[in-house]
Amino acid sequence: MEPTLKDIIQWGVVIGASLMVAIMDIRTRRIPNLLCGPLFVAGLVWSAWHGGAYGFVEALAAAALLAFPFVLLFMLAGGGAGDAKLTAAIGAWLSIREAGIALACICIAGGILGIIVAIYKRRLKIVFARMTLPLWDWIIALLYHVGIKQAIESTRAIEGEKLTVPYGVAIFVGVCVAGGIVLI
Repeated sequence: MEPTLKDIIQWGVVIGASLMVAIMDIRTRRIPNLLCGPLFVAGLVWSAWHGGAYGFVEALAAAALLAFPFVLLFMLAGGGAGDAKLTAAIGAWLSIREAGIALACICIAGGILGIIVAIYKRRLKIVFARMTLPLWDWIIALLYHVGIKQAIESTRAIEGEKLTVPYGVAIFVGVCVAGGIVLI
């Protein structure tokens, strides 16, 4: 199906905003509220304008879907709140289907970016230890309904300097790939 002008504008805004944020995230390691807030509100208005009440509700649901994993990462693993706010703002511009595609693409891009940064900084073993050890604690805690407090603490307790990634870059790459999948 040929993309409409509406589709091109919608994805142009999302890709353009995520590009600006990726550049800011690389330079300052911050994702500004001054961009995320207006982007979120504009996405809701855009969705309501094109889809009425259903469009508005779907935009809220897409924002929640896209932001949910990043909110969990912020709460449990020390991820950035800016990532959650940005993905919510992007989701406000998308349908549920598009948000699901974007989420998958962003997660894959983030995983690849994380591995590249870990290899570059020679920290791959530590990164895998930080991912796998708490994961086992969480699995045991969830299966046996015990030790959830311990699982949360183990997520933060592995020794060594924290390896951070400018996740705005992964969001930008994931959104570009998702836009390509949806529009082509």
